[in-house]
Amino acid sequence: MYPALAVLKALQDKVQLDALWIGGEGGIEVDLLSREDIPFTAIPAAGLHGVGLRSFPGNLWRIFKGFLSARRIIRDFHPQVIFSTGGYLVVPVVAASRLNLMQKRDPKVAVYVPDIEPGLALRFAARFSDQVFLTVRDSMDYFDEQLNLLVTGYPTRLSMVEVVREDDLDLFGLLSDIPTVLVFGGSKGARSINRAITACLHELLQDTQIIHITGQLDWPDIKGISKKLPPELRSRYHAYQYLHNEMGAALSAADLVVSRAGASILGEFPLYGLPAILVPYPHAWRYQEVNANYLETRGAALVLQDYDLEVHLLSTIRKLIHDHEMRNEMSQAMSSLATPQAAESIANALLGLVPVSNPGRM
Repeated sequence: MYPALAVLKALQDKVQLDALWIGGEGGIEVDLLSREDIPFTAIPAAGLHGVGLRSFPGNLWRIFKGFLSARRIIRDFHPQVIFSTGGYLVVPVVAASRLNLMQKRDPKVAVYVPDIEPGLALRFAARFSDQVFLTVRDSMDYFDEQLNLLVTGYPTRLSMVEVVREDDLDLFGLLSDIPTVLVFGGSKGARSINRAITACLHELLQDTQIIHITGQLDWPDIKGISKKLPPELRSRYHAYQYLHNEMGAALSAADLVVSRAGASILGEFPLYGLPAILVPYPHAWRYQEVNANYLETRGAALVLQDYDLEVHLLSTIRKLIHDHEMRNEMSQAMSSLATPQAAESIANALLGLVPVSNPGRM
């Protein structure tokens, strides 16, 4: 969602255009897009990879209904370019763009691949796309070399770039002379990370201050734990259910981050040169494992498996907090991977797919 928002903002800074966001039914993006004043419509969609036999027919039916809905939207909206950042929706939307016989001219199709290893949906969509954008060069190994591939980096929001560390420390009530650890696991949170952090919270707060983004599921429990901390430790613990506009400030204020290894780590952590302890999500395909290993092999992160958290998380955090030389080396390695111009690069390429005099609708 955020890469698409970053590219849309970059486009709007360059040209005047009509944009329509197609999302999934019941998706989390509705509230965010309403705050951004971006027109939104939803279609049915579902995944097929890794689902059981009982779910497969129903999911296939949802994809077909999504295809019909997407074809109707394309017919009514008449986009010149369709830009997708992946997920289940890319299949019905791209299929509809290529099979919408009511259109006099098919819209151009471009997809962005956020993870290093693309999912099946993006691999399918790439075969029918005019342009495929990649976060890193390693992703080229997963695609036919005859496709129009372009390595751009991970697009980040401008609001994340325009930050000042001293201001960000003040925003969260943090002290400049105490190391700051940022902990998060995504919009819904990561229960195993939350539990491992709270299990060693008293010990960690002796040496650090913590910004903990808990997600929705564990927020009531975390609030209760926070209230029970002694006053001298409670002032060092800053828990939030979710951060949106303030996420850039949290990344800027941190000296170390503990997180899952979704695609955003490939763009947002390098932007701030932020050393990372990465915990790939264990109950899905290997996308997060590949992302985490990519940063670890470049000296920018350490990887902990989910089952090792309770035993090794505290010691790993302490090791990096007290080993300034190692943390500085990791920070430099992470910074070397930054691509702050990625959103603008993608926006320019998208504009190159349509007549310069009439950028039209996307």
